[in-house]
Order: sequence, then C-alpha cells, then structure tokens
Amino acid sequence: MSAQIGGSTAQQELSKLTDMSGGAVPIGAAEHESRLDRLRGLMRAKGQDAAFLYAGTNLHYFTGVEWKPSERLVGALVSADGGIDYVAPEFERGTLQGFLQIEGAIHCWEEHESPFDLVAKLLSGGGRSNAALAIDETAPFFISEGIRQAIAGTGRALVGAGDAVDSCRMRKSPAEIALIRQAMNMTMEVQRSAARILRPGISAGEVSEFIHAAHKAVGSPTGSYFCIVLFGPDTAFPHGVKTPKPLEADDLVLVDTGCKLHGYISDITRTYSFGTPTPHQEKVWRDERAAQQAGFDAARAGAACGSVDDAVRRFIESENYGPDYKLPGLGHRTGHGIGLDIHEAPYLVKNNQTILDAGMCFSIEPMLCVPGAFGVRLEDHVYMDESGPNWFTEPGRTIDDPF
Repeated sequence: MSAQIGGSTAQQELSKLTDMSGGAVPIGAAEHESRLDRLRGLMRAKGQDAAFLYAGTNLHYFTGVEWKPSERLVGALVSADGGIDYVAPEFERGTLQGFLQIEGAIHCWEEHESPFDLVAKLLSGGGRSNAALAIDETAPFFISEGIRQAIAGTGRALVGAGDAVDSCRMRKSPAEIALIRQAMNMTMEVQRSAARILRPGISAGEVSEFIHAAHKAVGSPTGSYFCIVLFGPDTAFPHGVKTPKPLEADDLVLVDTGCKLHGYISDITRTYSFGTPTPHQEKVWRDERAAQQAGFDAARAGAACGSVDDAVRRFIESENYGPDYKLPGLGHRTGHGIGLDIHEAPYLVKNNQTILDAGMCFSIEPMLCVPGAFGVRLEDHVYMDESGPNWFTEPGRTIDDPF
C-alpha cells in the first residue's frame, strides 16, 4: 500500500494541519458594483428596465448580501438605469442593513402585508416604464407567481433573468479565481490527511467527521460544505448509498469533498486503493485518468461546452465503455461550473452550445462506474484563460499515488 494511505490517526493528522486561509481577500464593493453594471447593460440590451434578485447566491454575487432563502421574501430590485432597492420584512430591517455593501433604500413589509404588492409598488414608481421585469430564476414558484399576480394588468411582462445572470457569473474575475484556488488547496491538504487516517474497519462516517474537523483546521470556519466517503462496491454509486459500508482491506476508496472560503467553494474527488488493486481496478483507474485528460485537452477557448463531453465519450467508448450513458461507463455529464454554488453554469454536457471563454471555472470528472463492483471518479477543476484551461489542482498519477 502507498505511503500516502494509512499509517496515522485523526489526532495526529489534525495536529499537523494549520490555517491556510491567510491572505484570502473577500470580494469588495467595487467588484459588486462592476457586476451590477454588467447586469444592467445586459438588461438594457434585452429591453428590461428592472430585475429582481432573490435571497441566495445571486443576491450575494451582485450585491454582497448573504441571506438564506426562506418563506419570507428578501431580495433586491435592480434598475437598468442605476439604483437598487432592497425588500425585506420590517423586523429584519436592522439585520439587512448590517449586510449591505451596495447602498440602496430598504423597503419593508409587515407580517400581515403582501411583499409582492410592495415589489409592484416599487416597480410603478421612480419613472420606470412598463418594460419587462427579469426575475431571478432561483426564486421559488410562490415568489415568481406572487410577483406575477401583483403586476398583472400593468402591461409589464415577467421574464427569466437566467441568461443575463449566468453570463455574468460564468466568467470569474481574478479575485474569484484566487479564492477558488485557495479553497481548492485547502481541500487538497484535507484529502491527503484523510487518506492517512484510513484503517480496516473505519466507518465512512468517522472519515467524514475527520474531514469536517480538518476543513475547520485549515481555515474554513464552517468546515466541510459537503462530504461523500465510499468504500468498495459503494464507490459505484456517484452520490453514495443509504448505509455506507466500513473499510476493508483491498477496498477502493472514493472521497469527494469541499469547503467554502468567503463564499467560494472547493470540490475535489480522489479514488484510490486501500491495499492491492486488482488488474481490472488499475485499468479502470487509468482509463478514468485518460478520460479526464481528454476532457482537459478538448477544453479550448472558443469550443462548445458539449464538445468536451463528446471528446470524453469518444475516448471511453474506444475502451469499450458505454455507449452514451450506459454502464459500465459514464452515467452523467463530464463536469459542472463552480463558484458561489457547487453546481452552476457552465455545464459540460452533450449539446450544450455555450462557448468556453476566459474566466470560466468548471470540473472535469468523467466518473467510470462498474455496477456491482466499483467506481472511479477523479475530479479536478480548471479555470480558462485566453490560452486555454489551467488546473486548480494537479490530477492524481496512479491508483496508489493519488496526490
């Protein structure tokens, strides 16, 4: 077994970890203002005079306000010609004020009042026309329907803001890329430590608890953003099983985890052997790594996202997997974008004609699943610049040299 795997304890590994978050700079007000300017330009080009951003990562991305969605409407009304109005419950006024990075009026509703009527009232004022209102497509149905009913009869159309929002969020700034890189480095260190605590009989839950504590130790205040730990046949299930089995000698190990740093997410998967891999396991691991490289090589600036998935499938089908999504083979898309959300545009999936461009950040993770036996997923992310893709983290080398 590799020296990278086993031979230590959780206490020993935690004692060696240090805070790696130093120097990380959160996104500032100036960058939020530039994002709003870009959004407003896209709105004007589409004939929209206002956009409603709902609580969650879109509100965070454009305004810096971190607010979890709930049954109470909280959001921001962005005018195409400048200005921003925040909407929130009256009892949350003071709390919201403390989160503001971009100045704007706060308009509040009492518990017995309709927040949708308040949004409609704001839309009718300020000299706005009755052009289309673009609504955040992450808003739940009751929000969009409530606003639609409130503006009925005004002649104002309600349209989705998804294209404009995605166009902004897909292209990361240098500051965003720096935060993602730092978060990825933190998680890679945690992955290495997690491999060293493995022993026969350890449970997936125990490893997950260690990874959560380790993410805190390297500087992510909330620990793991998510964690999947799988052993042996369980590794054939991309997102896990109801009751994970404990680790046994010669099992394959799959660990998929990440953390947050100033809102930006890391996400790394490693698969390796706890013992001696079989020739079949070694071949599938090598094929997985080659498929990942095929995706990287196809991710050229100006290429369509779908072409990356096509290149991966051409390779794995040449090795007698599939075809298409059939197993043994790759049962899901090749990759997903990452940023404030763990899955966001762009998506590397068949027929996606979105053009790869500088600033885009996404995973390349063409997992190979062998039902009833095992699965191998190697997940690293890249960021695009004018010359092409760049790894955030270096891919693994072999099944027993995964880091």
